[in-house]
Amino acid sequence: MTAKRSIMRIQLDTTAKDRLDALCRKRGMTQIEAMSRLVAWFGQQDEVIQTSLLHNLSEGSLSALAKTYLARTFRA
Repeated sequence: MTAKRSIMRIQLDTTAKDRLDALCRKRGMTQIEAMSRLVAWFGQQDEVIQTSLLHNLSEGSLSALAKTYLARTFRA
């Protein structure tokens, strides 16, 4: 059984495109394969990691969120 797939387009500036090309050459993979793995990995990360990487919060808000996350994690 084949998995359902979706095709999406991304927009990169020249520097990001050059870095993606270099990464793909170094790792011996296609751009689609590299981006698919990155998106799959990112989707599995918790809210703190996603927010940090997307820069959606101010430094103060992110710091408070990280402290709350750490306190919750170490209580478990």
